[in-house]
Amino acid sequence: MKITKILPNINKYVDKSTPCYYPDETAHQGLVVPEIILNYGKLRKQIREIPSVVPLLVKTINQSKKSYSQLCEQPKNSKKTISQKQLDNFSKYAKSLGIFHVGFTKVEPSMIFKGKKILYQNAIILLMEMKREKIELAPSFETGHEIFVTYYKLGLAVNKLTEYLKGLQYKAQAGPALGGDVNYPLLAQKAGLGLIGKHGLLITPAYGPSLRIAAIYTEIENLPSTNLNEHEWIADFCEQCLQCVKKCPVHAIYGKTKVFSDGSKEHIDYKKCAIPFSNNNRCTICIKECLFFTENYHKIKDNYLK
Repeated sequence: MKITKILPNINKYVDKSTPCYYPDETAHQGLVVPEIILNYGKLRKQIREIPSVVPLLVKTINQSKKSYSQLCEQPKNSKKTISQKQLDNFSKYAKSLGIFHVGFTKVEPSMIFKGKKILYQNAIILLMEMKREKIELAPSFETGHEIFVTYYKLGLAVNKLTEYLKGLQYKAQAGPALGGDVNYPLLAQKAGLGLIGKHGLLITPAYGPSLRIAAIYTEIENLPSTNLNEHEWIADFCEQCLQCVKKCPVHAIYGKTKVFSDGSKEHIDYKKCAIPFSNNNRCTICIKECLFFTENYHKIKDNYLK
């Protein structure tokens, strides 16, 4: 049985007659972590992980199911504008759940994965750190475990925050931390939270690329979205750095990023990346070796722009 048949999917919970936002013809196929591990992993390489990782994976998948199963439970007399005080309280609650940055933007159809859909176009993006001391050990059992711990905590947080918004009479859809319907790095980049680096991961000032991303889609119309991104200099820096390209053990990161006719980009050969990811404790060397993880973001920026 394909694991995608048992993973939660929005199409299982939303009727075809429900108004939704769909991907356009330029959309890409989404990758699902459990499916990657199943397809490329070798059992003998993962035996040590099973007792600790499998329970976390099951709990994370259950949080994803909760995200979808509660889609029909929306407030009847909903509101479409939010006050600054409510937004501030939301951000404080998010921080208490381990979210280090909250951003806002509108989902473009090209960001929605093929075969997926979302109920609302306005997005709240949530970033959660993966602990530095665990990522510094990559590749290791501790690193792989931290990745799944973060997926679970983020999945739990996005569901709690979605319920919080519903309690304030706002319609909202939780975007799961694991197996979402939208390209999260692109969404976070559009919200100005960071920039996608050479390794295809979002780079932020606070924690570099050592993070996981989730989102909430909502009818709230006055979210403080921005079209500005102060991190655009990172793209040129990455083209000169190439540290992640050199350090990748299977040469999965393209020296020359692929750019498609529609302007979308592909940074990594995912089939090559999937092998160490599945068999060597989720690898994570590209994060560990990234200068934005090992050095201070603002120091790098100051030196580079000089």
